[in-house]
Amino acid sequence: MDAIVEAALKKWPHVPHCYGWLALDARGDWYMRDERTQAAGPFPQVKGSRVTHDKLREFIQRNYAADDRGCWFFQNGPQRVYLELEAAPWIWRVAANVLTHHQVTSHTGLTTDVSASFMDEHDRLFLATPLGMGLVHSMDMLWAAEAVQAGQWDPQPRAFSDLLEDFKVVLQPQP
Repeated sequence: MDAIVEAALKKWPHVPHCYGWLALDARGDWYMRDERTQAAGPFPQVKGSRVTHDKLREFIQRNYAADDRGCWFFQNGPQRVYLELEAAPWIWRVAANVLTHHQVTSHTGLTTDVSASFMDEHDRLFLATPLGMGLVHSMDMLWAAEAVQAGQWDPQPRAFSDLLEDFKVVLQPQP
């Protein structure tokens, strides 16, 4: 967490939490969801405005965490902005060198090892890591398939709802 964020939390410890204004899609893109967007429909059917400003995206990524309930949030100074997740809190990027380096990189730029893999009823590939459970980015399925064929990953069938429960992930946090 950024030092400026920690300082703001100490200065203003009782700022109300925010819900519904930020979301993460299945490709690792952040979306701002103002009142008009929220009224137009639920995420991800109505996504909102994709965050394209590099510094804002980096700030969100540095201050991204989960609470004890399994709800993911962005700590925006003293205010906690809870996210709606399309599929998972992490979107894993798999590189061509996965067979030699055995690691994946999150949508936030963190690199980690894979401890288990799962295939849900929608044929989506999820990976468990020390950071938590996440979805493999759709553009990286070729490299992921190579890891599976090489025996590096052995995806076990698991219902999506069970993955969320097992890894304590809340897709749409509520106050």
